Amino acid sequence: MAVTVLIVEDEEKIGRFLELELLHEGYEVMKAADGREGLEKAQSGKADLVVLDVMLPELNGFEVLRRLRKNSDIPVIMLTARDEVMDKVAGLDGGADDYMTKPFAIEELLARIRLVLKKRGSSVGMAGAAGRDKNQLSVGKLCMDVQRYEVSYDGKQVELTHREFELLKVLLENKNIVISRDTLLEKVCGYDYMGETNIIDVYVRYLRSKLDDVFQVKIIQTVRGVGYCIKDEN
Repeated sequence: MAVTVLIVEDEEKIGRFLELELLHEGYEVMKAADGREGLEKAQSGKADLVVLDVMLPELNGFEVLRRLRKNSDIPVIMLTARDEVMDKVAGLDGGADDYMTKPFAIEELLARIRLVLKKRGSSVGMAGAAGRDKNQLSVGKLCMDVQRYEVSYDGKQVELTHREFELLKVLLENKNIVISRDTLLEKVCGYDYMGETNIIDVYVRYLRSKLDDVFQVKIIQTVRGVGYCIKDEN
């Protein structure tokens, strides 16, 4: 089945150009010309990836992303006409999978689409994931609904950022397996991440503050010198 890409772009010429190129590459295409329409179509479940412009009428791209991430984990690549570092940081921290500045080479965008789809498609392919419902992950009283982008403990909702969610998701998908910091860094932040090398330790602390400290449990185990794991409860 062909992958469907949703293009949310108010500049008609750019939108049409992207549509033709994606169709030529074998993708199916949906389009939206403003943020509100784009959000509705992204939430419809009919698209597999969103190419999202930042400067949009009705709702800007950051607001679309913020609302989308409340209940959807669909891959998002953001486009902007401004090469501002803070815009990129806001987009990535808000849950975008990648970020490109206009003008860009279509070959690069197509390559990034392939990379994001490959990364998302293989994220549940690590050892220990076979035979499970990929949308429902759990250990003890901790439950994650991947499709709805929700986490709860003993029925109580737990609010997580995008990267906290992704880190917890990888650990739950690979229960009882110790995963190295390098592997977690690649899965959560991308292979080309250039930020702080201790970022995984930071996000583990964030998760523990929202889970262990609140519910008086010890969910994420540290294996010194190796990485982290989540073990089934005895």
